[in-house]
Amino acid sequence: MATMTTTPTPIAPADPDPQETQEWLDAIDGVLREEGPARAQQLVEKVVERAQAGGAHVSLGVQTPYVNTIPPSEQAPMPGSDELETRLRHYVRWNAMAMVVRANLKSSELGGHVASFSSAATLYDVGFNHFFRAPSERHGGDLVFFQGHSSPGFYARAYLEGRITEEQLENFRQEVNGKGLSSYPHPWLMPDFWQFPTVSMGLGPMMAIYQARFLRYLKHRGIADTTERKVWAFLGDGEVDEPESLGAISVASREQLDNLIFVINCNLQRLDGPVRGNGKIIQELERVFRGSGWNVIKVIWGSNWDPLLAADRTGRLVQVMSECVDGDYQTFKANNGAFVRERFFGRHPETLEMVANMTDEQIWALQRGGHDPRKVYAAYATAVKTQGQPTVILAKTIKGYGMGSSGEAQNIAHQQKHMELQSMRAFRDRFAIPVSDQQLEKIPFYRPPEDSPEMQYLRERQRELGTLLKRRRRAANLTVPQLSAFEAQLRGTGEREISTTMAFVRILAAVIRDKQIGHRVVPIVADESRTFGMEGMFRQLGIFSQVGQLYNPQDAAQLMYYREDKSGQILQEGINEAGAISSWIAAATSYSSNNEQMIPFYIFYSMFGFQRVGDLAWAAGDMRSRGFLIGGTSGRTTLNGEGLQHEDGHSQVFASFIPNCVSYDPTYSYELAVIIQDGLRRMCTAQEDIYYYITVMNENYHHPDMPAGVENGILRGMYLLRDAGRGDTKKPRVQLLGSGAILREVNAAADLLATDFDVAADVWSVTSFNELRRDGLAVQRYNLLHPDEKARTTYVEQCLADHPGPVVTATDYVKTFGDQIRPFIKRPYHVLGTDGYGRSDYRRLLREFFEVNREFIAVAALKKLADAGTVPIASVSAAIKKYGIDPSKPNPLTV
Repeated sequence: MATMTTTPTPIAPADPDPQETQEWLDAIDGVLREEGPARAQQLVEKVVERAQAGGAHVSLGVQTPYVNTIPPSEQAPMPGSDELETRLRHYVRWNAMAMVVRANLKSSELGGHVASFSSAATLYDVGFNHFFRAPSERHGGDLVFFQGHSSPGFYARAYLEGRITEEQLENFRQEVNGKGLSSYPHPWLMPDFWQFPTVSMGLGPMMAIYQARFLRYLKHRGIADTTERKVWAFLGDGEVDEPESLGAISVASREQLDNLIFVINCNLQRLDGPVRGNGKIIQELERVFRGSGWNVIKVIWGSNWDPLLAADRTGRLVQVMSECVDGDYQTFKANNGAFVRERFFGRHPETLEMVANMTDEQIWALQRGGHDPRKVYAAYATAVKTQGQPTVILAKTIKGYGMGSSGEAQNIAHQQKHMELQSMRAFRDRFAIPVSDQQLEKIPFYRPPEDSPEMQYLRERQRELGTLLKRRRRAANLTVPQLSAFEAQLRGTGEREISTTMAFVRILAAVIRDKQIGHRVVPIVADESRTFGMEGMFRQLGIFSQVGQLYNPQDAAQLMYYREDKSGQILQEGINEAGAISSWIAAATSYSSNNEQMIPFYIFYSMFGFQRVGDLAWAAGDMRSRGFLIGGTSGRTTLNGEGLQHEDGHSQVFASFIPNCVSYDPTYSYELAVIIQDGLRRMCTAQEDIYYYITVMNENYHHPDMPAGVENGILRGMYLLRDAGRGDTKKPRVQLLGSGAILREVNAAADLLATDFDVAADVWSVTSFNELRRDGLAVQRYNLLHPDEKARTTYVEQCLADHPGPVVTATDYVKTFGDQIRPFIKRPYHVLGTDGYGRSDYRRLLREFFEVNREFIAVAALKKLADAGTVPIASVSAAIKKYGIDPSKPNPLTV
């Protein structure tokens, strides 16, 4: 028989001085007795810090027992009327349920969710009644990121407040007729109601962190007093599995954002089943947040557990609480009191004895902490007073609370959109809703009379915290610089060669120098300032840091040294594109969130923009953001040395998907100046809810003077850069279109065609294929819907009307980019682009590889002319031979 080896249990070293140990313990007992647990915790933490500094390997750990963080003796008492708040909360629950069920009576096509809000109703109710402050003359207003799937509850409360009508409730998720309510928080659809889109799970928590940091930025820069304002973010325990949910929590602790409060609704369930069936999500999250430096408040057990916990002399009850995993707790609440008595309390004789005198109904009535307004209030009251660190509240709830057999604590709860009459009757009785049996089948909405005690109490709460008639505000119009302010960029560079990236930096500097709006500019970078030539701004503007600069920078002796400052203007986000665009969103929505219009410019490697954070870019559009996204080092063949992962040939296509994103791919500094100046005018003066995406390159070349009268064409998307003239009308003629860096190849191709084949080529600078397509689609739509009226013509058709010949387009992006305008060309059209994976090499070789260089453009033009019978087909073969093009070279898409 094999012998088993066992690892011996370590023996603790003998206490060398038991009397001294007892003196320390007595001291802690005295502090607990006289000054309370908070002071005891503070002292122990200080002692541990000192011991660690002296070389002792000791840690306080990051997990506490599975009980409430705040003991009953430390709870702040909840003011107001518990009875009236309970009634109002019940009415909100009923109306939220009724809204979803009624919307799905005819068909389940509309969908909707009841269970999430059912679990979180108390968490929101306490906030609305006691903590969430609306903007007013005396307060800037709190910012609240509501959990998207709980939207029916917010509509239900707004109905009681009179902010939305019964007709709107009737049209939940029926928006086309203009009378309905959006499925989730969408500011684009309901700008006066919603502020932050949160239902793309994970984005809300991250955006909340950077909103809280931006409030500090405004304060330190002297733009707005945000001292008393809080940012609340509500999320679900299942949502924390999204990497974005927890990905930036260390930023909040590092920045000491005590104006930030996360409330995580731990109902233990996600869509399909338990969040952590074999573990404990609350304990897991406590470790994560506490380890990241957050203040963690657990709200696990309701007030009626307090006597049981106080009587737990042996610790068996806490042991049972810790032994049961979340899958157990879900099963307990899907059954009844007798089941809980047997399966929970019956695990140990001591715990079973504790409930011997309790009925099954009393056991079943034992609440989870997140459904107890007193426990929730105490947690919130502690959180808002916490200093020096952000707070997370982990509130244990029941998914589908109140839904009974229709979904309470069941795996199907999230998908439930219907309730049987019996379940509705039980719901009505449980929450004392004054709806008769005769009315029940109609599932009526309920609002108490205006003179009722409940409504009077609601109005009093609104007067105390502010009446939130409209969430969004519109800051005052700003006076922006005229185009003449960028005179240096409108003139050519002469003998100097610069990139459009450098041109952008000079334009940005000019905007910052403007006395009217310069202080409102927010430059944002993700650790690439030197790449983009912005290091000169370090010393001039400073990098924002709440603590200033506590060290002497290594480059202090240099002119452009790295300077951090409490009132710094630059937001340097490190290698963190998601965080950087979240900062940009905070600044881009400041006109609404803070009543202070800011002008954010976020510059980044274009490849790591939409492709990496496209969901946040979409949310930015939903939020009606205003600002500039600058895609630096753009173009598949232009960022030549960095290779496949860095070379962007498709971000402009991504940008075209976002309806209120205005995008451009300029070639010359004057184009860039015209675009940015008009963007400032549209966003800051005309107050349009749009944002800009502009790609700039790192390739240096000469920039010409701005031709006369091209401003309108630059903004609309194309203008004639080079006219081949009207001399010989019999000469073959072609129209060449280009954008970005490849426009210069297009210009060179025109020279080849003229010199080698006597072909006249007009050259068009296309600053925005995306804007041209939008114009074309709008014209097509108009003509479709107005068949009896004179047909309109697209801007592309207007430009090309007097310029005959086939059209060839070449860009540094995939062919889809240039192909967008094909329906509006009305003649033979060929598109060259950079489809395929990028790679490292010289620019001229990359452009040859991707077939967008001047030679390929010339060949494409000749082929289109040959197809039209304007030149002999032999000219195409001659060009291929002359320019050394290998017809058998592999398709760049495949290699």
